[in-house]
Amino acid sequence: MSLEHRKATRKVKVTDKAGQAMANTKLTLRQTNHKFLFGCGAFDFVMYALSQDKKAFEMIPAQFRPDTGLLQKKIDQWLAVYNYGTLPFYWGRFEHEEGKPNTEGLLNTAKFMQGKGVTVKGHPLCWHTACVDWLMNYDNETIMRKQLDRITREVTNFKGVIDFWDVINEVVIMPIFDKYDNAITRICNEYGRVGLIRKVFAQAREANPDATLLLNDFNTSISYEILVDGCLNAGVTIDAIGIQSHQHQGYWGAAKVEEVLKRFEHFGKPIHFTENTLISGDLMPAHIVDLNDWQVPEWPTTPEGEERQRREMEEMYRILFEHPLVEAITGWDFTDGAWLGAPSGVLRKDGSPKPAYEMLKDLIRSEWWTVEDVTTDEEGYVTLTGFKGDYELTDGTDTIALSLRENSDVMETIVL
Repeated sequence: MSLEHRKATRKVKVTDKAGQAMANTKLTLRQTNHKFLFGCGAFDFVMYALSQDKKAFEMIPAQFRPDTGLLQKKIDQWLAVYNYGTLPFYWGRFEHEEGKPNTEGLLNTAKFMQGKGVTVKGHPLCWHTACVDWLMNYDNETIMRKQLDRITREVTNFKGVIDFWDVINEVVIMPIFDKYDNAITRICNEYGRVGLIRKVFAQAREANPDATLLLNDFNTSISYEILVDGCLNAGVTIDAIGIQSHQHQGYWGAAKVEEVLKRFEHFGKPIHFTENTLISGDLMPAHIVDLNDWQVPEWPTTPEGEERQRREMEEMYRILFEHPLVEAITGWDFTDGAWLGAPSGVLRKDGSPKPAYEMLKDLIRSEWWTVEDVTTDEEGYVTLTGFKGDYELTDGTDTIALSLRENSDVMETIVL
């Protein structure tokens, strides 16, 4: 595996505060964050942020209140591995009653995460599933206007805190979705897939020109390729292609992972694996078409399944991290049972870590992490090389923050 493209080199001159070169000085370069986005669903953070407001937390019925000690431990475990978190903006939950969005709750959550060095993504701004029922009271023209207004409101209110968005979700199936009537399928039928995508992306871009905007889908077939191609030809400014990889029916395998990458890399756009799941229990039967249709009373993790999950997840992460266009990998469930009751987390239900958690922690915070002792030359110069990200440089007494995000030929002076 070649990972040189994941590293950066920067030559600097180190001086003391008096401006004297620190010649022949031993220093330690220590990484503090990755540029690469190693992510996970961050839904637990919503309850954690609420738990910090004692009065609001006590308003939650006791039977739905999580154990705060266990919750704190889960947050600490999450932060020990990941630097990128997805927060839920499902319209049906975010604004269950028209005109009363949960802006404050999610904004407090996102600010807390940002303060911990986490890059936050909102998911999603437009989706036919988990949409609001009250939107069905309006005609299509009004539905579209309210959808666009919703995008402006969220992207504007969260600007600077959330600058990554899944703008629209699962459009391949959107106009033919027939499980139940919904407002977004209605307008997708009227405006067409590309027409709707163009409108929602333009609205998000206007609200935050610097945001990273994703098109996201579980469909990795030629249909999604054609949709992406149609959007780009129509001038839609897609910043990254989002690929869901829920593998409840079994691991794709290295061949399919590489095949999917090959088919989407020709667009030249960054690729984000936005929702990744690998099961550590019995697999869902292959005949199930919609994963949501598999509902079982209990879906336990097993020792054999946990070892399989660890092995498959490691192979997949190594393939994706090696590919130069992949910028983000997000595991969907942090804890078992979060979605569909599946054993798809890296923690068990009791909060204990699975082998997959330990593997990811070792990869992200050890094997793909730079801590190196370096020594300046006689003129105070030193070449710093490490995985792209944020760092601190220290002589054991004084410390300065710096970054290695791209290779730099510009000679800079660092005052320690």
